[in-house]
Amino acid sequence: MANVSKSNSTSEVSDVERLHQLGYAQELKRGMGSFSNFAVSFSIISILTGGITTYYLGMDAGGPIVITTGWFIVGALTLCVGLGMAEICSAYPTAGGLYYWSARLAKRNKPAWSWATGWFNLVGQVAVTASIDYGLATFVGFFISLYNSGFVSNVRWTLFFYALILLAHGILNTFRVQLVSTLANISAWWHLIGTAIIVLALLFIPSHHQSLSFLFHHDNLTGWTGPFAGVYAFAIGLLLAQYTLTGYDASAHMTEETNGASTGGPKALVRAIYISIIAGFILNLAMTLAIQGGTKSYDALAANGTPAGGVLFVDAISGAGGKLLVLISMIAMFFCGLASVTANSRMIYAFSRDGAVPGHRLWHRLNAKTRTPVNAVWFAVIGAFILGIPSLYQVGSASVAFFAIVSIGTVGLYVAYVIPVFLRLRLGSDFEPGPWTLGKWSKPIGIIAVIWVVIITILFFAPDFYPWTTAADINWSGPVFIGVMAVVFIWYGVSARKWFTGPRMQGDEATLEEIEKEYASGIVPEDAPEDH
Repeated sequence: MANVSKSNSTSEVSDVERLHQLGYAQELKRGMGSFSNFAVSFSIISILTGGITTYYLGMDAGGPIVITTGWFIVGALTLCVGLGMAEICSAYPTAGGLYYWSARLAKRNKPAWSWATGWFNLVGQVAVTASIDYGLATFVGFFISLYNSGFVSNVRWTLFFYALILLAHGILNTFRVQLVSTLANISAWWHLIGTAIIVLALLFIPSHHQSLSFLFHHDNLTGWTGPFAGVYAFAIGLLLAQYTLTGYDASAHMTEETNGASTGGPKALVRAIYISIIAGFILNLAMTLAIQGGTKSYDALAANGTPAGGVLFVDAISGAGGKLLVLISMIAMFFCGLASVTANSRMIYAFSRDGAVPGHRLWHRLNAKTRTPVNAVWFAVIGAFILGIPSLYQVGSASVAFFAIVSIGTVGLYVAYVIPVFLRLRLGSDFEPGPWTLGKWSKPIGIIAVIWVVIITILFFAPDFYPWTTAADINWSGPVFIGVMAVVFIWYGVSARKWFTGPRMQGDEATLEEIEKEYASGIVPEDAPEDH
């Protein structure tokens, strides 16, 4: 589908020269290969994270049919979004990614489009980081309870584990990019081999399996009733797949650290999506067939909320085997959260480089020794922790709070993903592609992508479960997300529109080379733009 014929503006120059053409110096350390770039996105998608921590959602809303059939529906539509992004990534391989693309693609009001895209992306990434590590935190509590039956995890324990996990991810991301690259490579193989182990174990070890017809069974445990309740539940259940298939914009944010970025970045982005679709479907198939017991047992399993996938492993394979599968999944979740913080910090760094984040001087500053955006790393970590604090007000299970964070992250990211795709559609033949292009398929794929994101934006902020016994049971993701973005847009209207001009070019060729010489000598140049 993709045409990789050469484009004079992007393919006949080196990575550094292309970055100079886009207006930036080579500040970040370029040390990643295409596989490492793929590995970061593949690790953030992480079918062993999203596919397991949100498995209960598919069970509650739609049942096995949404877990299996719904996965391919969402996968095909998500691939359209990813293909549209990959084509733009090839033309503009910068760490800013989406918000930079919007500024270059918009015909009018370039700063406004760039501002909106950047903030949707930033909020979505912080929320996704939060959901990944919060999901892992619930599994930590569950795993401890497997060895200590007297331990009962609650929202306070979960928040404590959550803080420790975020702290670890922050510390690991302060080292050189080579460490992050190595861990990303390990993560990719861990996900592939780990998924294979879990699938084979679930298919061959349990004494009982569901029939193949069970894969098409429909269920509705959301509490909603009425003639269209089943269809509505199925639609809500699609969040299982849609949330899992997020985070692949990391390939774009890592392009300034990737060799051969104009082709390596887009190829890695698309590869991460389609491999995740295939592997995720096989994992879901094995998990669903391994559900033990009849309808009563199914309902009890679904009621476990976030750790339902872990409970399924232990039910299907007793003893050490089931615990091992849980541990494999938890390590994958840890890798996923680590990669998410990496990508999040690069976006914050780039957005701050252009003066769009309060205190941008601090967040844009690199560590002179490692040349990594250490301050931006801790911005990402602290922001994610703050987003998890409202879970303290959730009574009992943390699943409702987790669902809200998942919804915010999914919608925030996908709105940011599709804005540049929409702008590229409007630009038409005036768009100058990079060496990786969709050719004649660009328009139909882009239209499908835009329509799908509009649908999920409405769908995932809709009420999910009913009845609402307490205020905490309501899906508060919509009001919170709208409130945060309202502040962002009011800020732009009142102040930022007067000084935010979109991506800022760092200077002419001589200036860019001087910046690079200073970094090479261990000097961190002062950031020029003033704070606002």
